[in-house]
Amino acid sequence: MGHQESGRVALVTGGAVGLGRSIASRLAAAGAAVVVGYHSESADAAVAEIAASGGVAVGIRMDVTDPPQIEDAVQDILERFGRIDTLVNNAGGLVARVTVGEMSDDHWRTVIDLNLTSAFYCTRAVAPHLGAGGRIINISSLAAENGGGPGGAAYAAAKAGMIGLTRACAKELGGRGITVNAVAPGFIGDTPFHAKFSTIESQRSMIEQAAARRAGTPDDVSAMVAYLASADAGFVTGAVFDINGGSYFT
Repeated sequence: MGHQESGRVALVTGGAVGLGRSIASRLAAAGAAVVVGYHSESADAAVAEIAASGGVAVGIRMDVTDPPQIEDAVQDILERFGRIDTLVNNAGGLVARVTVGEMSDDHWRTVIDLNLTSAFYCTRAVAPHLGAGGRIINISSLAAENGGGPGGAAYAAAKAGMIGLTRACAKELGGRGITVNAVAPGFIGDTPFHAKFSTIESQRSMIEQAAARRAGTPDDVSAMVAYLASADAGFVTGAVFDINGGSYFT
């Protein structure tokens, strides 16, 4: 697949750690020049890792909830590389576990802005610059389909919104040869998300409930993203790919 991505430029938001870092590395290994979008976590380690493997990567700081910063980042990418081909809307997070009854207006808005509005802002900024063969991949979640874990209502709603956004944009951009798809990971071990928000007991329970009887890995997700970013996936659009070891139907 390496030759397919050669010369292509990909922006991965939230690309410095966890799933985003795995996605950035996989796209770079496939031959794309990767822009690692970061905000709170430095991109230096992710960029150095890609460079050490012979890939091309740069870090660009951007707050994905702030449209002017996103527009500036896109202009920076165009000035550096002359093009942009792939957008992976990966930035997001649970923020905190809060039940609906206890949830403040600010918490709701913060979670929706970080996970859903950010994907809209980035798509709006990047889409005009995508040509035929352009790719947008939105990282949703199993939470979009099952309501998420305790206190995850805002996150589940945001991730479900990403799926609606994915399908609408697939219709809107398909005539230009651009595909838009979503990936919905289940329990992915070895990520900051679960280290921060999941107990050992809840992680064990998620593994027991999955048909595959194991946690997912970041590579399980990044492999699907790399396929969706490739030329092979040109007739795949508006689709949602569950990467959850069978958690959804068990």
